[in-house]
Amino acid sequence: MTTAPRLRGAAPGTSTRARPRAVLPALCATQITGWGILYYAFPVLLPRITADTGWSTAHTTAAFSAALLVSALAGIPVGRIIDRHGPRTVMTAGSALGTAALTLAALAPNLPVFFAAWILVGTAMAATFYQPAFAALTRWHQPHHVRALTTVTLAGGLASTVFAPLTSALASHLTWRATYLTLAALLAAITVPAHALALRHTWPPPPDTTTRTPTATTPVQRSRPFLLLAAAFTLSSFAMFSVVFGLIPLFTERGATPTTAAWALGLSGLGQTLGRTLYATLARRTDVTARTALLIAAGGATTALLAAVPGPAALLIGIAVLAGMIRGNLTLLQATAVTDRWGTTAYGRLSALLAAPATIAGAIAPWAAAGLAPALGGYPALLAVLAAVSATAALLALGAQRLRPTSPTA
Repeated sequence: MTTAPRLRGAAPGTSTRARPRAVLPALCATQITGWGILYYAFPVLLPRITADTGWSTAHTTAAFSAALLVSALAGIPVGRIIDRHGPRTVMTAGSALGTAALTLAALAPNLPVFFAAWILVGTAMAATFYQPAFAALTRWHQPHHVRALTTVTLAGGLASTVFAPLTSALASHLTWRATYLTLAALLAAITVPAHALALRHTWPPPPDTTTRTPTATTPVQRSRPFLLLAAAFTLSSFAMFSVVFGLIPLFTERGATPTTAAWALGLSGLGQTLGRTLYATLARRTDVTARTALLIAAGGATTALLAAVPGPAALLIGIAVLAGMIRGNLTLLQATAVTDRWGTTAYGRLSALLAAPATIAGAIAPWAAAGLAPALGGYPALLAVLAAVSATAALLALGAQRLRPTSPTA
């Protein structure tokens, strides 16, 4: 594998040239904006879309699920490209595509066009969301990448806090189509220039030359710990994203107004930001395997509380914030899962492979939740099932023991 020449006078990834100062603040801004507009605006606008168009909730949600599925599949080649060439071209093109795709969704005259638009949005997600940002920061900010990852996820956790209430406010004065067009313009104004200008720096070689493998013959991606970890993250992701999309109908089922429900979703995002401030302390005091199982189990516990507690709304919001805190830590846990176990050389590829099934589960979750909730008798019963799914994921995580470094293979 050919790598760029090492920067003179410093270890790769540690010089000021290899760690451009504008990258971290730019990615913080684009993660807030991208997640807020391409992801969190949808559950807020969903009731208005179905009421205006007559499309069923299941079919409309399936379009969004298709976007997340495409994001999972596209993330693997995106990771390989970033490993080799850096993030600038991919993330800038992804921002432009996201703007065009969201515009198409807003103008869609029928459900097939709406589906096609969201498939394009999924490609944009793969090129602009956390995985490419994590790959950029892991390479540019070695050996202090965890601090950079924490910072960008602290910012990203504010996406729902900012954009769920903002989307609700816009939609109270505009149609859902005009709201999406407004948000698409905002997406273009912030993310395209930020990615194009802030990421135009030399892409350094990886800080080590090989990837640690569990044995001399078994590739990392086919090892037992990797497969168990992928299974745990997949089940946890399904439960977590089902809860995110279930919050608004759960609150309205229990008598809250749509505005209160939107604020609950937004404040759960604030919980993500608060929770991520605690991750470094948790990481210092726990083994990676125990930390993984503990956080997944804690996520299941908050889901069980949301299922069991009928109200009042203020108490439910408090539980939603607590769930957001756990969810925020799980994002950082997944961001560092590869480097904690197998090094950084092929971070983009291994991280994408680890994230792909979890992202697919997250893609299926909104559609599955919308279909399962009526069959189970409502969202409280659905959340009780999801709590059991998280418990299973925690047990699988215990089997994904951290590996001791061994002699690397080519």
